[in-house]
Parts: sequence; structure tokens; C-alpha cells
Amino acid sequence: MKKILISGSIAGCILFVFSYGGLFFAVKLFPTLFVEYNSPLFNSDGSRDVLFYMHPFIISFALSWFWDSFKILFKGPFVLRGLEFGAVYSIIALLPVMWISFSALDITVPMVASWFLYGSVQAVIAGMVFSKTNP
Repeated sequence: MKKILISGSIAGCILFVFSYGGLFFAVKLFPTLFVEYNSPLFNSDGSRDVLFYMHPFIISFALSWFWDSFKILFKGPFVLRGLEFGAVYSIIALLPVMWISFSALDITVPMVASWFLYGSVQAVIAGMVFSKTNP
């Protein structure tokens, strides 16, 4: 349990920096995609903003537990293990969630694709961290 908490915390901090920095970078690179977030679907009164900022830690602890349970299945150097871990997570978890999100919400394919890519990159980064901190 200690390894799960430690590696989850490290990955959470790294993903927090990546997520926060990546958001500013993505807005500069793809401004038209982020215009879609002006929809009433995404407007919040600000009372739940802390939940948004906690996301990297929530996903890191969940992925850390998943890693600890299945790490023996991932072979090779840490980069390859991270890529494989990210691919498995993306296919098993992200793809179905993105499918139901697209089918149930008034969102565009580019938006869903960006969420899928973002989640996949997060999982790859977390997988590389886990393969180093909890081999």
C-alpha cells in the first residue's frame, strides 16, 4: 500500500504540472477547439473548481493501484512499459467513456478526440513513473 501511495503521489504531482501547463499550451495552439468550452454545458459557478484541480491525483492513485495489480504483465524498458500501460488503460477505460460521452452529450468529435489523447498521455506518463518508482 505504501508503494501505491508514494508512486501515486509522485505521478499526481507530475501530472498536475503537465495538466496545468498543457492547458495553457493547448489553448495557445488550438484556440478554436477551446471556444467550444464556452457552451453552457461547461459553465460552472466555481464552487467545484477544486475537483478539477484534484483530477491528476485522483487518476494517479487509481492508476497506481491498477499498476501495482498488473505490473508483471508489462515487460521491457520503462518507456515501453509506460506506453503499453497507457495503451491498455486507453482501450479499456477511456474509449468506452469517450464513446458514451460523445453519444450522450452535445460535444464534437475533436473535443472527444482531445480528451482521449489527453487521458492517454496522462496514462503513459503515469505508467513511466510507476515503472520507475514501483517496478
